[in-house]
Amino acid sequence: MNSATHKHKVMAPWRQPQSLPDVSELEALVQRRLTGRVRDLQLVVQESGVVIKGRAATYHAKQLAQHAVMEIAGMPVLANDIVVL
Repeated sequence: MNSATHKHKVMAPWRQPQSLPDVSELEALVQRRLTGRVRDLQLVVQESGVVIKGRAATYHAKQLAQHAVMEIAGMPVLANDIVVL
């Protein structure tokens, strides 16, 4: 392959959504995925990503919440402020 014609494509790890998602719908989808593992779940959606708030009994539940938010929202998590009790 000729290096002059070879083009590199850089892919971002996430793509910016056209508009910010509906927060209440997003929270409901995440809660459904977590099956009650996080109480008082609150998502703060910003243009640059999501902040997660709530309470959980284990660090594992906190981690599951972060992965669920990243997958469902399609945005990076800016902070995981879930308190482990």
